[in-house]
Amino acid sequence: MFERTTPPHPADDSVAPQPPERVMRITPMDMRQQRFKQVMRGYDRTEVVAFLTEAADDYEHAQREIDRLRGDLMRMEALLAEHRDREHNLRDTLLTAQRLAGELKEAAQTEAKLVIREAQGRADLLLQKAQVRIEELDHDCNELKLRRRDAEGAVEATIQALYRALEFMRDQDQTRSDDKILLHRPRHAEQPAAAKAPTLEERQASS
Repeated sequence: MFERTTPPHPADDSVAPQPPERVMRITPMDMRQQRFKQVMRGYDRTEVVAFLTEAADDYEHAQREIDRLRGDLMRMEALLAEHRDREHNLRDTLLTAQRLAGELKEAAQTEAKLVIREAQGRADLLLQKAQVRIEELDHDCNELKLRRRDAEGAVEATIQALYRALEFMRDQDQTRSDDKILLHRPRHAEQPAAAKAPTLEERQASS
């Protein structure tokens, strides 16, 4: 009465395997139109027809319910497949985001290392330049100290030379003053006698 067949189903691990569909060879219309032969001592024809009609109605109702359930199942399978596709896409997106985040993190760390290395190189170069400048300034300070010392020595020597020259000039002036005093002193002794005024008698005699 029933024939069991297994329709081809695509191999998909995401969809649960469905039981084989049962193909009915007798339809409700066949049950309503079925006529049996009349035999002696058989069943009541009216009761048989009534039973077949009721069974056909139940069978038709069951077929409709099966069709409805089959449609619901197909819609649920489609919805499940859509959700699984979304889940797959989300998983791929998450993996891609994680991979990109890892790459960005690695790139940021590499760039940070390069920046730190460049900054260290610049700092070392600045320190070297500063050290060279400090050495140059130290050398200039030492040279200025030497020049100052030489200048102070030259000024001190010049002052001493001027002081000795001044002392020499003072000694010379003192010596000349003493010589003039010695030369003029006798003349001052004779000058009063020569310059003595004549008496009255001498003026009369001369006149």
